[in-house]
Amino acid sequence: MPAMNWARHERQELADLFAAVGPDAPTLDEGWTTSDLAAHLVIRERRVDAAAGIVLRPLAAHSEKVRLRVRDQPWPDLVALVRAGPPRWSPGAIDAVDRVINTVEFFVHHEDVRRAQHGWEPRPADGDLEHQLWRRLKSMARLLARKAPVGLVLRRSNGDEVVAKKPGDDGTTVTVSGPASELLLFAYGRQAHARVDITAAGDDAAKIMAARLGF
Repeated sequence: MPAMNWARHERQELADLFAAVGPDAPTLDEGWTTSDLAAHLVIRERRVDAAAGIVLRPLAAHSEKVRLRVRDQPWPDLVALVRAGPPRWSPGAIDAVDRVINTVEFFVHHEDVRRAQHGWEPRPADGDLEHQLWRRLKSMARLLARKAPVGLVLRRSNGDEVVAKKPGDDGTTVTVSGPASELLLFAYGRQAHARVDITAAGDDAAKIMAARLGF
């Protein structure tokens, strides 16, 4: 049996959630409703010209103009585009590429919608998904934590850990512990909505909670 494509799974779960909560529901992406987030996902996969503006500041104005235009189409049509995934001409339509570039993207944004709703609870952990997320987190940890004001260690529940940020001259380090999925959300800047344990001295816990982690 082929291994689960978690990028595809999270995409479909997110599309179902979009359809259930509607276009005006809150998300953890500051200032964005579900329609804003859906439009972001669509231009990322279907508008190469606009997608570049997500990471290249000189192109950001064009990217935002396109995103707003995409956002304002009928909600069922926008959800259908998210659900359909990358067009056939996109490298993301290749299964192996999809797994690499979309597993984390769609997991995080799925949780951005889930955890912005009243009464949310973490989903039951799936061992294979946790493994995939941990693999990706290890490779991205230093980039995600580059703005951390103190040293940062991410420690998985099974004892595996990665040094996301080396301590500064004072040797101060914060250790954040939990399942890989929760550590990933923490490192992506969703500290307030990640179910983790923090071991820190003095006010270092407050510092890491307030830090601008992620991209």
